[in-house]
This record gives sequence, structure tokens and C-alpha cells, in this order.
Amino acid sequence: MSEKRKITIAYGDGVGPEIMQATLDILFAAEAQIETEVIEIGEKVFRKGITTGIAPESWEIIKKNKVFLKAPITTPQGGGFKSLNVATRTTLGLFANVRPCRSFFPYVPTNHPLTDLVIIRENEEDLYSGIEHQQTQEVVQSLKLISRPGSEKIIRYAFEYAKVYGRNKVTCMSKDNIMKQTDGLFHKIFDEVAREYPQIEHDHMIIDIGSAIIADRPHQLDVVVTENLYGDIISDIAAQVTGSVGLGGSANIGEEFAMFEAIHGSAPDIAGLDIANPSGLISAACMMLVHINQQKVAETIKNAWLKTIEDGIHTSDIYNKDSLRKVWTQEFAKEVILRLGQKPVRLRPVEYKEGDTMSGIKVSKYEKAVKELVGVDVFIDWDEEGRDPEVLGKALKKLSGNGLSFSILTNRGVKVYPEGHPETFCSDHWRARFVAEKEGDSVQHNQIIDLLGRFQAAGYDFIKTENLYTFDGAKGYSLAQGE
Repeated sequence: MSEKRKITIAYGDGVGPEIMQATLDILFAAEAQIETEVIEIGEKVFRKGITTGIAPESWEIIKKNKVFLKAPITTPQGGGFKSLNVATRTTLGLFANVRPCRSFFPYVPTNHPLTDLVIIRENEEDLYSGIEHQQTQEVVQSLKLISRPGSEKIIRYAFEYAKVYGRNKVTCMSKDNIMKQTDGLFHKIFDEVAREYPQIEHDHMIIDIGSAIIADRPHQLDVVVTENLYGDIISDIAAQVTGSVGLGGSANIGEEFAMFEAIHGSAPDIAGLDIANPSGLISAACMMLVHINQQKVAETIKNAWLKTIEDGIHTSDIYNKDSLRKVWTQEFAKEVILRLGQKPVRLRPVEYKEGDTMSGIKVSKYEKAVKELVGVDVFIDWDEEGRDPEVLGKALKKLSGNGLSFSILTNRGVKVYPEGHPETFCSDHWRARFVAEKEGDSVQHNQIIDLLGRFQAAGYDFIKTENLYTFDGAKGYSLAQGE
């Protein structure tokens, strides 16, 4: 018998303790070669004044064991509490979120009985970096950060996943028709990586139509790779159209650590009633077993779970007129245990091969581009003169000098001076673009510092600057709407 693998577990909040106990009962009944080390996370820890929801000593246990099976937690509203899920993923470098979405029709009702797709979501950056600022009375900003290494890791992971698990197609979803820099980079890297996998079909969809396809024709998709926010949204859509969010489990994979969890929340309204469906956490636990090279145990549990569903033994969330019997949380676990060693008859059984695990995704080295500073955007808070862009634009034009020339004034990304439209609504948040006086000239940092001095002397409240760069001559910044 192989040596047991120690894993970290957290019972979580709400229904978490109930579904974790049900899941562990199944794992041990199936003779999974694991030992558990329990940590406390979530609401109780938040209430102790630890704003991360996890104590430092718990971090050390997670890092020591490297594998973390987590039940849902509750993050208190307000009070500066940060999402523990996001913090765990970013702290441990869990760059890939993997969510299989499969139909279990006709036992779980769905309009999409052929669905069998996997959504692979970038897990560390994008808008979930949580970098936000209020800059004026009326305007707040959230920074969307997309990196070349982060994009390549998740995209390469998606293609490797398709190769390992015999998937035929990888679809990228982004919004690069609007966000040409951030989403444009993600799409560009997808095309680059796809060329290394000629045996796997690939395509790209704009995220809005892609979301519609998931809601209407999910059987047309196989593996989907996308950014953090988009992936969070579409994976819930996919889980729901296949029958229930409560059935979904997910893996969060990094180069050294991994976390496994159900995709649903802590559901405090039904906590303690023994009616929660443990299936999402059971599915996550099976993914964990595959990750730690206990594929046969995972296969045994998953097939027993499928047989239970096929036999009509259902918890209340999926119980329907065709179900045989409604069961409680712990009773459902007992029914799965009774079927260990059995396989479903109508539902497709799972089969894992030795080595069906993902690790060691590296990023490519690339030549460094020639980076050149060519201008600056200065953002100001201005709420005077009836917010007339003509008044502000003409005044800002006078601040040109020392090699920098005023180019354009925008409000919420729309050009308002020169040649703006009076119908455009203007907030108190403005962007003034200054570029080199002579086309082709570079700009120096001291010129920008001098420009800001002129802004200050003129009495303007500048709230932010963004340098404008070119990379190998290509603009590294967006044009304004209407420019």
C-alpha cells in the first residue's frame, strides 16, 4: 500500500461542515490514501479581526501539505474584509481554475443533455487584482491587469489539459474588439500558443456571444480558456445550464500548490438542516485525488456517485418527478458508499489513466521590445465653469511647453476637445493627453515632472498620470473614442 498523502482541509462556514463530513466519509470508505490536517478559515477567523480570514499558522500548514480541500466560506459584508478565495489563489500562485461542466440528463433535468465542456479560467490577475481607487466625487476606477506570463501560463495549461484528457478543441473568449490592449494581448498569446498544438482545433469568440453560446448551445464547446472575471461568470452559467451549480467542483492549480473546492457558496440559510448537496465538494475531491496520483480511487468514487444519481437517489435541490427518493446530506453520502465499485449503466462512466494530472507549465522566453516614452495622460478632477470642455481644453492647451504639446481632452474615454460634441455628458473626471511636440521625438521623465509643475501652478488637481509608451514602434496605449 502506498504511503498516505497528507492534505489540508477546512470545514468552512454555512453548509461547509456538513458537506465536508459527507465527502470525507466517502473518501475514507473508498480507501483514499490520505491523512487530513484541519485548519479554521472563514467567518470565525474574520470575526477575530484577521481581515484575510486565515491565520498565519494556517498558511504554514497549507504550504507544508501543498494540497488544500476547502469547503465554502462566508466573507462578512463591509469592514474591509478581503475575499479569502482570491487571496489564497494569488498568494499560492494558483494560476489555473478548472471547472468541468457535464450534463447528467435525464436524471438531472437540463435543456442541454449533450453538454460536456471544461472552463479553464485565469486565476490571479485581471480585475480580480482588486486595485481600485476613488479619484473624484463622481468617478472610481478599477485597474484591469493582464500580463504576458499570466496569459501564456493559463493558455498553455488549457492546451496541455486538452492533450492529456483527449479533448479536441480549445476556444478562447475575450473582448478584444473593445479592450484592444488587455484582451488584445490575451488573444494574441492564444494564437501564438495554439500554433504549437496543431493536433488540437482552436478558435476565438467575443465573450458576449461566447456566453450566449454557453447558455444556448454548450454542446458545441469543448475546452474554453478565458480571463478571470469572464471565467467566473461563464463557469456559473455553464454549471447552471447543465442542471445545477450545486453539482460543480473546481480545481485551482499552481506550479507547487493546489486547492480544490465546490463552486457554490456557503448557503447559510440552509446550514445545519442536513439538506445541502455535497456533490460539488465530492467532485472537487475527485479532482484532488487525480492531482495526487490516486486516479483509481477517484474513478471509483466518481462512478459510484454517477450510479447514485442514475438510481434516482437525489438531494432536495435536484429532486424531481422522475427521482426515486429524496435523501439528506449524510444519507446521500451513505448511498454513494454503498455503490463503491459499481458503474453507471446509462450515464457515461469516468476512466482516469495513470499520469492524468497537470503540472510543470512554463512560460516562453521572449525578446525584449524597444520601449520608448512618447507622451503622458494627466487625469484631473475639475468641476468648474459648468464643466464646459471648451473652457478646460483651451486652458490646458496653454500648459504646453518644454517639448510637450497638448493633444486631446477626454471624459470617461470620449473625446470632448477639440471638436467634441455638446451632447456628450461630462463627469468631473478628465484626461488630458500631452505628446512630443515633434513627431518621432522621445519624451523624458523630467519633461513630465515639469508639466505637472505647470498643472499645479495653474491650480489643477491632477489625480493620476499614465505614461504613453511604444513597444518596437507599436502604440502601447488606446486611442480615445472619437479620436
